[in-house]
Amino acid sequence: MATQQKPYPNGGTFLDTLTRSFKDVPVDNVNDNAIGATEFLEASDSLTTLFDILGSVAFKPVQSDMQGNIKKVRELQSAAPADKKSTIQSLVLYEIKDAKAHKATEGLTWLVRGLDFTAQALRKNISNATEELSVSFRAAYADTLKKHHSILVKPIFSAAMSATPYRKDFYAKLADPSNQEMARREMSEWLEALEKQVGILKEFLDRKETKW
Repeated sequence: MATQQKPYPNGGTFLDTLTRSFKDVPVDNVNDNAIGATEFLEASDSLTTLFDILGSVAFKPVQSDMQGNIKKVRELQSAAPADKKSTIQSLVLYEIKDAKAHKATEGLTWLVRGLDFTAQALRKNISNATEELSVSFRAAYADTLKKHHSILVKPIFSAAMSATPYRKDFYAKLADPSNQEMARREMSEWLEALEKQVGILKEFLDRKETKW
């Protein structure tokens, strides 16, 4: 019988498989917390592979929605002038002020909401050593995405919340038993960087100049 391939390298964790970590996304604290666009989108794309670890087809709509929003921002970056494409913030301001559009900005808004939902769910779960993922994800959904969703979309996400794996099964997919503490520590550091960038972008997208 073939051995099932682990979703992490020997001696490492699932986070080692990510193309880009949020810890490696440049944030220019001197320049209004400007976030590197290419790196942020790569890290966001990498995050969507976490839904594969959650292991249910119910998460596919969630994953596809985030990937679709990443694509919208990447398309704007591809079309933007060289001096406007280096940071997420410069892309948004270019689209709204110069391109007189908002497709990518709207996509970014939904992407940030999805990232916030994921970050809050994982933070709640890491912070409570006995809480099942379904409880953490439902609470995070109620605090983030639910108020933005229509009555048609809410059941899709509700199904995903109910399809989360047991806590022990999820963490077993992040690292070997001997590396669980390392996995939790690395996940917490990764989340800290993600939470910081989500906070920066939520504040930025709430500004008057980013409204369409």
